[in-house]
Amino acid sequence: MRERLARFMIGRNGNDQLNRFLLLADVVLLLLASLLGRTALGSLLYLLVLALLGLTYFRMLSRNVYKRRSENEGYLRRKQQLLSRLRVFKERWRQRKDYKFFTCPSCRAVMRVPRGRGKIRIVCHKCGNTFMGKS
Repeated sequence: MRERLARFMIGRNGNDQLNRFLLLADVVLLLLASLLGRTALGSLLYLLVLALLGLTYFRMLSRNVYKRRSENEGYLRRKQQLLSRLRVFKERWRQRKDYKFFTCPSCRAVMRVPRGRGKIRIVCHKCGNTFMGKS
């Protein structure tokens, strides 16, 4: 039986990170739908759960490995961008007592200046633009 399943999966996409995320989202939505019960929103969530489960199995059993791989890479890229933004936010939150952050009005670069210096002239390290800010 195990060999038959292995032969069946040859040339197919299988499970990847995007499928794992879809399955996790499926479980969360299923729990939420079960909490809502037989309401209209609960029924809609059950339909969404079935659609996500169908998409997950479609991706898993697909023979178009190139397309599924590019979808997975897109998911990983967006996940990395989100994690990077969260990391920056966390670091800025940790430094909020000692530093104030300013954004350059011309190039949108972020600069960090020490707090408690009063009104200061800030020079952008990226474009050289000068602007005033209160630290």
